[in-house]
Amino acid sequence: MEILKSGSDVLFILLGAIMVLAMHSGFAFLELGTVRKKSQVNALVKILSDFSISTIAYFFVGYGVAYGVNFMGSAEHLTERSGYELVRFFFLLTFAAAVPAIVSGGIAERSKFNPQIAATFLLVGFVYPFFEGIAWNDQYGVQAWIEATAGAKFHDFAGSIVVHAVGGWIGLVAVLLLGARTGRYTKDGRISAHPPSSIPFLALGAWILSVGWFGFNVMSAQTIDKISGLVAVNSLMAMAGGTIIALVIGRNDPGFVHNGPLAGLVAVCAGSDVMHPIGALVTGGLAGGLFVVMFTVTQNRLKIDDVLGVWPLHGLCGAWGGLAAGIFGVKTMGGLGVVTFGAPLAGTLLGSAIAVIGGLIVYGSLKAVVGIRLDAEQEFEGSDLSIHKIGATPEGEVNW
Repeated sequence: MEILKSGSDVLFILLGAIMVLAMHSGFAFLELGTVRKKSQVNALVKILSDFSISTIAYFFVGYGVAYGVNFMGSAEHLTERSGYELVRFFFLLTFAAAVPAIVSGGIAERSKFNPQIAATFLLVGFVYPFFEGIAWNDQYGVQAWIEATAGAKFHDFAGSIVVHAVGGWIGLVAVLLLGARTGRYTKDGRISAHPPSSIPFLALGAWILSVGWFGFNVMSAQTIDKISGLVAVNSLMAMAGGTIIALVIGRNDPGFVHNGPLAGLVAVCAGSDVMHPIGALVTGGLAGGLFVVMFTVTQNRLKIDDVLGVWPLHGLCGAWGGLAAGIFGVKTMGGLGVVTFGAPLAGTLLGSAIAVIGGLIVYGSLKAVVGIRLDAEQEFEGSDLSIHKIGATPEGEVNW
């Protein structure tokens, strides 16, 4: 029976890892569809390259930082419990690699390629797993302090804070250090519109992410005996709520409509295992509205050129999701009652602070040492041609 249980757990979490791995193609197509045509190839290459660098960083450094485990032992040792620790690494790697994938969308069209590769290694190897270990492995006594102070541990079932808020706040730092795309904001206060290059690809990316998210959330149970249908239905309700509110507030704009489900799913991650489905619906709906409003404010009023809106989508909706777990997870709101409001508040503030400080260290250092922005000529030519020497449709650019 023990062999059957361990084998079932391996298959369960492996399927989750594959589903979240597939989500990274969603990141790629979402970015491809949102950026201008001259940066489409760069979007595809960045996401695949970032994932590969993340794999190396997390295998050799990050997983050990978060969980105190390394894979330098014999293959015989690694295959204990049917190799469960290895596939758990694979599953959690797909979460870790989401952080640079999130950042990528914010800094699109004007960032250098190699410095971003270096940033990916540092973020996945050190910054992200530092907070991951605090939240999910009880490191440094932080969870014990929060529990003693707030009456419960910081609860983040599938990463509203650990993954999304951390990625979103790092992305904001990177965007601010990088600066806006040339010509985006004029000296006389006008804003140059840069509409998405491909709504179909943007929609494809959103759909891939939405489908894969059910592996992201449900498989966060990590063993098959802890699986819960509540997580699946809560994810569904938050997805629907985010979509509907973004549709209404965004006045049928397809960019808002397809980011609406992502906002809802970001927000429900933390409390998807403790909320009532109606609470999840409200959480997702408010997240969809928050994204539309704050994306508009960020771009038009604050004049922060966050291309895909990664700060409002992941940073703010992730933070809202962390707090929502403490609101809708209590029994008086129909939840299971294993949370308090103070604990997610503390965890949200801590995660956001670590992200900002880590982002400043990583991107500030790279900016000072090697630079993180393409020069004006390269940016005008576009990331595709200046970095990869080929465009998305080369037959239209080269006289064969």
